[in-house]
Amino acid sequence: MATLTAGDKAPGFTAKDQNGKEVSLSDFKGKTTILYFYPKDDTPGCTAEACDFRDNYQSLLAKGYEVIGVSTDDEKSHKKFETKYSLPFTLIADDSKEINEAYGVWVEKNMYGKKYMGTARTTFIINGDGIITHIIEKVDTQNASQQVLDLL
Repeated sequence: MATLTAGDKAPGFTAKDQNGKEVSLSDFKGKTTILYFYPKDDTPGCTAEACDFRDNYQSLLAKGYEVIGVSTDDEKSHKKFETKYSLPFTLIADDSKEINEAYGVWVEKNMYGKKYMGTARTTFIINGDGIITHIIEKVDTQNASQQVLDLL
C-alpha cells in the first residue's frame, strides 16, 4: 500500500471507463488532472460529489483541468451512474482495486463496529507533468470542486 504525498509522481494506470474504453493517466499529460476516488456509485455522498463536479465541470475545463472519478464499481455500474446524473467526465472502473491500492486509498474502514476494506474518499490533483501537487483527504462532498479551486 502506497503512502503518497504532494511532490510524488502519480502512479500510472490503464483501466476501462464507463464506455468500456481503455483510459490511461498518461492520456491527460499536459493537463491538470483532478483524480478523485469515491466509495460507490449512486450512494448519497458519492452522488453529491459527482454532481458537484458535474455542475462545475465547464468552469474546471475552461481553467484547463480534467476530472476523472475512480471507484471499484464495474463499467456497467459506472454507465448507469453517468446516465442517471448526466456526468460529463470519465469514470474509471477499478474492480481489481489495483489503482486504489497504488494511490493508498484502499483502507480498513469501520462502521458501527464492523471492520471492512473500502475506498477512502480522496482527491489527488496531478499537474501536467504527472506530479501530485495536492491531496484532499477530508473531502466536502457538497463542495468538492470548490475545495479543488481553493487550492489552485
